[in-house]
Amino acid sequence: MKFSTFANYLSRIEGLDSRNEITELLGEMFSEAGSDEIKEMCYLVLGHLGPPHQRQEFGISQKLLLRSISLTSGKPENLVATQMKAIGDIGDLTQNLLVDNKGDGLSVEQVFESLLEIAIYSGEGSQELKISGLADLLKSVDSLSARYIARIPVKKLRLGFSDMTILDGLSWMLGGDKSHRKELERAFNVSADIGLIAQKVKGQGIESLKDITVTVGVPVRPAAAERLPTAEAIIEKLGTVSVEPKIDGFRLQMHFERGKMPHLYSRNLEDMSEMFPEIVDALSQLDVTSVVLEGEAVAFDPVTDKMLPFQETMQRRRKHNVEEKAKELPLKVFCFDILFFNGDSYLNVPYQKRREVLAETVGDRSEALLVSNKTVISTAIKLSEYFDEQIAKGLEGIMAKRLDSPYAAGSRNFNWIKLKREDTGDLNDTIDCVVMGYKAGKGRRNKFGIGAFLVGVYDSQEQKYKTISNVGTGLTDDQWKEMKLRADELAVSQKPKEYEVPLGLEQDVWLDPQMVVEVLADTITRSPNHTAGKVGDKPGYALRFPRLVQWRDDKSPEQATSVKEVRSMYKSG
Repeated sequence: MKFSTFANYLSRIEGLDSRNEITELLGEMFSEAGSDEIKEMCYLVLGHLGPPHQRQEFGISQKLLLRSISLTSGKPENLVATQMKAIGDIGDLTQNLLVDNKGDGLSVEQVFESLLEIAIYSGEGSQELKISGLADLLKSVDSLSARYIARIPVKKLRLGFSDMTILDGLSWMLGGDKSHRKELERAFNVSADIGLIAQKVKGQGIESLKDITVTVGVPVRPAAAERLPTAEAIIEKLGTVSVEPKIDGFRLQMHFERGKMPHLYSRNLEDMSEMFPEIVDALSQLDVTSVVLEGEAVAFDPVTDKMLPFQETMQRRRKHNVEEKAKELPLKVFCFDILFFNGDSYLNVPYQKRREVLAETVGDRSEALLVSNKTVISTAIKLSEYFDEQIAKGLEGIMAKRLDSPYAAGSRNFNWIKLKREDTGDLNDTIDCVVMGYKAGKGRRNKFGIGAFLVGVYDSQEQKYKTISNVGTGLTDDQWKEMKLRADELAVSQKPKEYEVPLGLEQDVWLDPQMVVEVLADTITRSPNHTAGKVGDKPGYALRFPRLVQWRDDKSPEQATSVKEVRSMYKSG
């Protein structure tokens, strides 16, 4: 497919608001694509050069892009920067400045390879190579193609869909409806490389997905837990449960195959292997040929051997001074599941059996890799006592799991149920929200340039972000400054079309849906002013007295609290 044709499809998709219409047009585009280039198309529409776990970043900032556009258009850099401030979108700016470009008829594959070549430039002089390489590419395409090529490196395509909509589009390609979505999503949950899934079904049909299983080096989309408010509710739902402490760290999926470099993946599937050398070493000590483990990583004080708070643990997520930080904040991973063992997938093995194999596999070979404590409990009284014990230890709650449950990759269900300290009070709950936009500061906050920010939760059914609160308290002066810096990196010229925002909540600055924050609220109420949970004339949900707890850089926006969870929490209260 010519990239100009691809760009035309993207332009048509950008002009649509209907999810079904977007899905149909994606299906049409995928039908026209070849079996090789469909993989590249799936990466590009998400602003990637491969699956997220392969860590192939563009390494091109907006500042570098503007220099490339200046070089391509022949316009002075200061004039390009001024026009960018006026227009607000890098793609629209590029198209306007290169309106006379006719292009050389490059294919999707040629553009993809050019972007990849630009991305892998590194070392001394690499910035200039990226600038000139991108300028050459922009000169070689028509103005509409240039619009999207400029947006891809900064991941601001303004298309308004995620990988789940791509799965719908692939189903539409196969059968003209969404009937294959379930099979496609199952494969994607087990092997989180959407380009590979697309290439496989395009070339071999839907039946080929049956061959997809857990593969060392390709992350499995993590299973998630539902919430219930009491020990009684958990026992009523599950009966006898395996229960373990809920540790306030970050989730880690660990892949190891003898003779190969281990891989460590975050909750949102980023490769963090180079950040945690002690965990890589611990995996190498296991007596296995291959294994995939899941656990919760937490930093410990090297003197007192006590767990450190989440924000201190998050300091270990870094690309520089790794060894130094490892000594200062050593990590321990408490393993709670095993997904693959010596060549076999364990996703469908009952949980109790998986725990037995996990204990035998990990054992006590390393101080950095441990098996989480668990106990089997049959009564609400015992479960409540166990919960109180964990709270007394300073932990955030417990996780209860159905004994015979499979591992539900990429799904949230009642096989796993979490009970947190906040869930047991007057709905003083923490909710993970996506920051959607902000209002400029007034009064004392005028100096920060931000006075309050709008947050929302994710509606997985509609694939939309729905508003739930404005947050203007709970931040120190330093946090306000950090919020402004983080927000401005995600600023976009228009409200993203995946946002459902009522009149009256328009923001001074809209943000691309990427930043996740943990918010503490006194209670959840009904409100006509917000769209989360709003159905017809029935009002939505809102947070009463919300305040920022912390940023959750370990979570993707789709992993924020869902509307369904909020509804459950409201009913429980």
